[in-house]
Amino acid sequence: MAAAVGAATPERLSQSIEEYLADHPAAAVLEDGRVLFDMRSAHYAVTESHGRCLLQLWSEERNLMRTVVDVQERAQCLRLTTRRMGAAKPQALELVPTSDRRTPTAREAGRRNYQRVLERALARSFIGSKVDGMRSAMDLEHSFGPAYVRGRLLRGTAADAVIGVGEAESGSIVDGILTLGILWLDHCRQKGDGRRHFGGLKAIVPTGAWRTTAERMAWLNHAAADFQLFTLDERSEELAPVDFRDTGNLESRLVRAFSAAAAIERCQAGIDRLLALVPQAARERVEVRAASATEVGLLLHGLEFARVRHGVAAHSFAREDEITFGAGANETPLTQENEGLCRDLCARLFLSRHADGAHTDPLFRLQPERWLEARLRGGIAELLPGLRGDLLYSQVPALSVGDRGLLDLLTLDRNGRLAVIELKADEDLHLPLQALDYWIRVRALNGDRQPGAGGGRPLSAFERQGYFPGTEVSPLAPRLLLAGPALRIHPANEPVLRYLSPQVEWELIALSEHWRRELKVVFRKRSGDART
Repeated sequence: MAAAVGAATPERLSQSIEEYLADHPAAAVLEDGRVLFDMRSAHYAVTESHGRCLLQLWSEERNLMRTVVDVQERAQCLRLTTRRMGAAKPQALELVPTSDRRTPTAREAGRRNYQRVLERALARSFIGSKVDGMRSAMDLEHSFGPAYVRGRLLRGTAADAVIGVGEAESGSIVDGILTLGILWLDHCRQKGDGRRHFGGLKAIVPTGAWRTTAERMAWLNHAAADFQLFTLDERSEELAPVDFRDTGNLESRLVRAFSAAAAIERCQAGIDRLLALVPQAARERVEVRAASATEVGLLLHGLEFARVRHGVAAHSFAREDEITFGAGANETPLTQENEGLCRDLCARLFLSRHADGAHTDPLFRLQPERWLEARLRGGIAELLPGLRGDLLYSQVPALSVGDRGLLDLLTLDRNGRLAVIELKADEDLHLPLQALDYWIRVRALNGDRQPGAGGGRPLSAFERQGYFPGTEVSPLAPRLLLAGPALRIHPANEPVLRYLSPQVEWELIALSEHWRRELKVVFRKRSGDART
């Protein structure tokens, strides 16, 4: 039965919405069962005006403004009773954890059907082999979820691990198949009875959804296992092999480096206006960071709570600042009328977001990776003295990998070798291969070398685009560093890392659990320590 969330005051309604979106960063907004907004790309503003709670949502496709009159908690969902201006009847909006709208029953039926299709396709394609033990049951102990069908292909004393994922699953689930496949292969090898040797892994993905898996598979250790990739057309039930060694040009792009100092100078008037709304005693805690040549953000422990965009004014060639405030996806244009609201947000933010803050506070919980990144930016020279803290790029805007977002940190070591740093504040099963995506692209851009001006030494794409000025970037392949709190590193990360190619020099860095207060290394594991 649905339960009302406290008294329906504007403050309480706003807090309920903010807390839900803080806990569910991949949430979707539904109306009549239809997805209106995917909060991974949309923005919102929730404000109090004349005793009402106003909710505004916008994306590239649409804009919505509603008055929220009630909020009810349901199983993993938040139901909002809203009123549209001029409408007689209230309308309901639902906040749900993801945009996958299949019912549990439909999802389970679809996965059972996919398993039958996969079994038939394997039996026809691998004549002489026995399809054995196919299942998709949840196995939390070994990190296996129901979205992937796993089993074995047996042929005498030889065997292969098999894993497949259906076309009805989300893109992120499809792209995660190789992580689960490596773990399944490792499980088969560890738990086998010794009569059979598991020589490799066959991974099966939907037609047209193979690229990410192919790029990753190319950088596995092929001396450790025979990795093979196939696509499955679920209508014709045909398997087709994919040559992962020839995936064509990587989707990498690199914009020119910009001057952070010039961007801040450009936006200084807007920055000063925002800082005047921050409690005076807290202003020294504000981090001012340029996101581009024309945009600057104000951050507290990695959380951007206001921003200034310097651009051309409408109907004029004059330049003006667009100033907005709000944490996370919450973004509200700053006006004279709502300066008090901005001042209240800043006061609340600085009371909530500090090392000893309450973990139940949504402003404390928001974007923990960005908080960890901010800590590392400020202390990397002491924490990892082999790296160049003075040449550190954060949230590199050009290294976009599909919908994965941006590379956390990029720097050089003391020998001029690139170092890719990926951070996680919470457990993430897929961290190693997601970090590998960035390593692959950084390696390709570094390998794209052309003669410098006047026929000088060959310059990498980074150097040509203004990164690492005054420093020679080594042609060696980048180092890959993965860092997170010691107790939040997923136990499956290290087994996956051991299956990476010897050409990928990785290091797993476990940080102190109370990293918000004290940042120190608890232990490290390196690729040279053990190989599969």
